[in-house]
Amino acid sequence: MKQDFLQRMQDLLQDEFDAYIASLDREVYKGLSLNQAKCDIDFLKEQFPYTLEPSNFSSVGYRFDSSVKSIGNHWTHLAGLYYLQEPSASSVVDMLDIQEGDWVLDLCAAPGGKSSQIATKLNNTGFLVSNEFDSKRANILLSNLERMGVTENMITNAPVDKLCPLMQGWFDKVLVDAPCSGEGMMKKHELAKLEWSKENVDACAARQLFILNEAVQCVKEGGLLVYSTCTYAQEENEGVVYEFLKQHPEMELVDCLDHVKRTGIVYEDLDVSKLRRIFPMDGGEGHFMCRMRKKVSAGTSSKNELKSSKVDVEVSKFVKGQLGYEDAYYLEINNKIYMKKTPFIQLKNINILRQGVYVGEMIKKRLEPAHHFYLASRFINDYKQVVELTDDELAVYLSGNVISRNIKGYVCVMYKKIPLGFGKGDGMMIKNKYPKGLRIVVR
Repeated sequence: MKQDFLQRMQDLLQDEFDAYIASLDREVYKGLSLNQAKCDIDFLKEQFPYTLEPSNFSSVGYRFDSSVKSIGNHWTHLAGLYYLQEPSASSVVDMLDIQEGDWVLDLCAAPGGKSSQIATKLNNTGFLVSNEFDSKRANILLSNLERMGVTENMITNAPVDKLCPLMQGWFDKVLVDAPCSGEGMMKKHELAKLEWSKENVDACAARQLFILNEAVQCVKEGGLLVYSTCTYAQEENEGVVYEFLKQHPEMELVDCLDHVKRTGIVYEDLDVSKLRRIFPMDGGEGHFMCRMRKKVSAGTSSKNELKSSKVDVEVSKFVKGQLGYEDAYYLEINNKIYMKKTPFIQLKNINILRQGVYVGEMIKKRLEPAHHFYLASRFINDYKQVVELTDDELAVYLSGNVISRNIKGYVCVMYKKIPLGFGKGDGMMIKNKYPKGLRIVVR
C-alpha cells in the first residue's frame, strides 16, 4: 500500500492502527444476505455447503468461512436464495427501516446487493427503483435482480441529474451508496490500492456531494435519505455529510440503528454520534453510513402512469395457464411483454432496462417465455405445471441437458420446491430452456 495512505490511516485510527495493519493479512470477510422472499434461514442452512453464522451487521446477513474460494455455481446461488455480500456492506439497508408498501430509490445500485436486500424487505409490495449510471454495471444489476426474483421494481440506466428531477417527492426512502475511493475494498481489489490518491479522494467527495444534492429532491416530506460509502476517508464521509447539511436545512441527521456500534470520527461541529463506521477490526472490510430525514417538503410531482397494453391472446393464455390467474398490468415494448401488480411508471427520455416481470417475447405471434418469469419470487408457489428434479437430475438440468418426463407444454423446473428455470415438454422429455450463459459444466 502507498505510504501516504498508511500515514492517513495512522492519523485516523491512532491507537487502533496496529490492529488495522494486522487485519490486512487476514482473508477477506465472506458473507451473504438471505433472500427471505424465496426461503428461510433454516432451509438455506440445510442446503448451503458451508456453515453459516449470523452477521453482526444485518437482520438478513450471515457469514461463512473466509477460506471458501467460490460458491457462485452452487444451485442455491443460481436460484437466488441469497446475494453474496461482504458482511459490512449488508449493514446499510437496515438503516432505511423499510416497511412493506414503501417506495424506495437505490440511486447508485450496481451490482445489486443493497437493492436485493431492499426488495426482500418490501416482499413484493410498494415499488423499488434501482438506478446505475454505467451501462455495463447496469446490465450486471439487471442480471442479479433477475436471479433474486425481484418483481415490483424498475431498473434504470441514467445520470442522476436527468433522473432525479423527474421523481420529486416520490420516495419514502432513498439510498445513496455512492461511488467512492474504495479504501475498504483494498484487500479484495488490487486496483483500489494502485489507484488510490488524495486527488481521487477529493474528486470522489465532490461527486458524492453532487449526487446527494440531486437525490434529496426525490425524498418525501418525512422520508429518509441514507448515505453510505465503502471508504474510510473523512473527506468522503463526515466531510460530505457536513457540507450537504449546510446546503440543505430541510434535512436533519437522525439516529442510526444499534446494529452498528462504532460512531463517526470528530469533524467540525457535526454530531458524529449519529454516524456509523465499520473497520476491519469490527468484523467487516469497511463501511460508513448515516441517515437523514426531510423536515420540509420541497414540492412533489405526480407519478406518470402508463396505460396497460392490450396484449396478444397468447400472452393471456400463457399466464393463466402457468399461474391460474391474470391479476396484472401489461406493457409491451418491442414485442417484449412485462407485467406488474400496479400500473407502470413513465419516465421520459430515461433508459429503462426493465419494469416489473419480464414475461417473454412475441415471436411470429408465439410467446417465447423468459427466464425471469420463472424466477419471480411473487409466483414461487403459483406455478401450475411443475417438474421437481431429483438429486441426479439437478446437475443435468443446470448443464443444459434434457430431462425425461411425460408432460407437455411449458413447465417450471424446481428443486426442493425452489424454481430454477423452465423447459418445454413434448410428452416424452423436457427441452431445457435454462439460459446458455448460466449453464455449468458437469465433470
